[in-house]
Amino acid sequence: MKKKLVVIGNGMAGMRALEELLDLAPNNYDVTVFGAEPHVNYNRIMLSPVLAREQAFEDIIINDLAWYEDNNICLRAHEKIVAINRSNKTIISDQDRITPYDILWLATGSDPFIIPIPGKDLKGVTTFRDMSDVTTMIDASETYQNAVVIGGGLLGLEAAYGLKKNGMKVTVIHLADTLMERQLDEAAGFLLKSELESRDITILTGANTGALVGKDRVESVQLKDGTEIPADLVVMAVGIRPNMTLARAAGLECNRGVVVNDHLQTSDPDIFAVGECVEHNGLTYGLVSPLYEMGRAMAGYMVGHGSRYKGSVTSTKLKVTGVELFSAGDFNGGPDCEDIVFRDARRGVYKRLVIKDDRIVGAVLYGDAADGPWYFQLMKDKDKIADIRDYMIFGQALAMGDNAADPMAAVTALPDKAEICGCNGVCKGAITSAILTKGLTSLDEVRAHTKASASCGSCTHLVEQVMALTLGDSYQAPTATPMCGCTDHTHDDVRHLILHHQLKEIPAVMQMLQWKTPNGCSKCRPALNYYLIAAWPGEYQDDYQSRYINERVHANIQKDGTYSVVPRMWGGLTTPNELRAIADVTDKFNIPTVKVTGGQRIDLLGVKKEDLPGVWADLNAAGMVSGHAYGKSLRTVKTCVGQEWCRFGTQMSMGMGVDLERMAWGSWTPHKFKMAVSGCPRNCAEATIKDFGVVAVDSGWELHVGGNGGMHVRACDLLCKVTTDAEVKEYCAAFMQLYREEGHYLERTAPWVERVGLDSIKQRIVEDAENRANLAKRFHISQQGNQQDPWAERAKHNVHAHEFKPLADVG
Repeated sequence: MKKKLVVIGNGMAGMRALEELLDLAPNNYDVTVFGAEPHVNYNRIMLSPVLAREQAFEDIIINDLAWYEDNNICLRAHEKIVAINRSNKTIISDQDRITPYDILWLATGSDPFIIPIPGKDLKGVTTFRDMSDVTTMIDASETYQNAVVIGGGLLGLEAAYGLKKNGMKVTVIHLADTLMERQLDEAAGFLLKSELESRDITILTGANTGALVGKDRVESVQLKDGTEIPADLVVMAVGIRPNMTLARAAGLECNRGVVVNDHLQTSDPDIFAVGECVEHNGLTYGLVSPLYEMGRAMAGYMVGHGSRYKGSVTSTKLKVTGVELFSAGDFNGGPDCEDIVFRDARRGVYKRLVIKDDRIVGAVLYGDAADGPWYFQLMKDKDKIADIRDYMIFGQALAMGDNAADPMAAVTALPDKAEICGCNGVCKGAITSAILTKGLTSLDEVRAHTKASASCGSCTHLVEQVMALTLGDSYQAPTATPMCGCTDHTHDDVRHLILHHQLKEIPAVMQMLQWKTPNGCSKCRPALNYYLIAAWPGEYQDDYQSRYINERVHANIQKDGTYSVVPRMWGGLTTPNELRAIADVTDKFNIPTVKVTGGQRIDLLGVKKEDLPGVWADLNAAGMVSGHAYGKSLRTVKTCVGQEWCRFGTQMSMGMGVDLERMAWGSWTPHKFKMAVSGCPRNCAEATIKDFGVVAVDSGWELHVGGNGGMHVRACDLLCKVTTDAEVKEYCAAFMQLYREEGHYLERTAPWVERVGLDSIKQRIVEDAENRANLAKRFHISQQGNQQDPWAERAKHNVHAHEFKPLADVG
């Protein structure tokens, strides 16, 4: 007599295990399968195409009714098991059917997680887990317009894609800063976000859902920052949890899932579990491959093969809305890992391999995932990759082929008609011909005559290879210094290409300009952040994590780990009220040192990091704001007492200094920027060693630029003389803006003036009134969003509050 095998769950994991068992021993068991859904076994992964109406349900069926009948399986669909009675080895269904078993398989899968927020039970709120959910969404799309998907993981994005295909206006809300952060790194996540946005799907990352609003049916989604998004349909796709309800009620050992051994046996030797409901060696799995591996091991053990499940190394090869993705292993890397990165901006391809101890430990591929399985196999086999390291990022075909020995071989093999520059349609033969017939020897000459690499610059390296191939030893590669090791582009190239390509996010810059590293480094990220701020005022959102520590916490760290706080004193002026506030804050927070600075301000030294918001709040209450003594920005405007008090003063220098400081405070510049205003040629404010110095004379004002104190003192150059206060301000704004637009990050005005030449600056600011006015106008536009006190934002509104929390004591 056959043993009775009962399977609870008609999904992919349970039925695949059953297929394995039937292959090994088709006649060993009398099999009964219970499924809560009214369907035969279908491919849950393919629900997305069904939602998008690209396929019908019939197309995703794995095993039809004939399969059950042919294998003598009793299928009880649409019948949910509500209890397991281990004492008499029976199960009970919601139809009060009692079924005995000898062996019981739990294949109960997982349940979608519902965020416990107000409104979660409103009509129009659904998950994306089974055919019933798909039907709900399709029905809603035929009546309603606005859909919100909560969750930017794989399921959420597939739901968004399907709903968009059904004609709905779709918004995706995702708590993390990048999409699919468990499968993709920041760069790949950005590319995916851009692709979805190009398909008119709105993506909100870093967005935290607060409530669902509506009377009977959901009407909107309210974020915790107060944003409200219209929603007739809300899809919660924020994750799954192993379904342990039956197992736990039956007294089986459960933790994160139903605990099993290597044979997939639960704490009851007659009950096995397989699939997403399982916890094996502390791990749970949600991908198909591990579930199938479990089923194979379980079936083998059932027929006496002694098979064991050893856990799974997972990879993910997906196609989200038509975009190929591959992810495997540890793609976050770490200090003991290194990255190999390939970017092809025109094709929208990004590849990243993470290497540790000469082996691949992680991989992320976007746009071209053809070599994913090869990388995955190298990773699983722990093969050393030293011999193919230089070529493997280009794929298996090149790395394992004959071309691997010669990096120029690929360029040599290209026919003359091969396109080198996609932007301008320049082929290899045209470049070669121009080099030979016109005697071109430099990249600039090739660009001028052929336009190759003159637009996006992404083919520059290839053009240089063609030049090297054509000119042989006479070719000398350009010697321009790149920004850092992450790129071959110079600062000027990057600034130009950001504007040319309308690049408005750091990942977009890295992708388009083919950065060699996945996320940049401490040199290029702050520079890119500044260049984007300068290029797109009001549009680009400051990436504060790309700033150095002083700018992140808005104070200067000292050698003992405490911070200094310098409130702004406009033009070096202060009031009794401000001085009292400084005295009070010093006493209140036991600040050990108070120092008058060379910039005519007061520095509070020795402030604990956790006290910073409190100190700022008290200073704000007295009307003081940040002095930006830590920033690549306007620092001070030093003044003498001028005509207001001095008998030698010829102009009102204090008033001018205050006006200039109020005009320019808060502006971000390539490096720190200092100003001074002296009331007469005696120059008591030392204005001629400042970035912008103003010296009063009888006829008006002298304007000096490019000065610098410190280790390498440089006296200013005289820019010009003006007669009115308004001219001083216009010239100052124009000069600052020109420096902001042309200076390299961490380049003071002194080397910048020497690099571009004083004559060039005079030509554009002094001699060209229209250009000067336009520069000043752009400066004032940028200031509209800059003049917000960062101390007030942190003291009153808890912006980046985590930066100021003390570390917990451990041990």
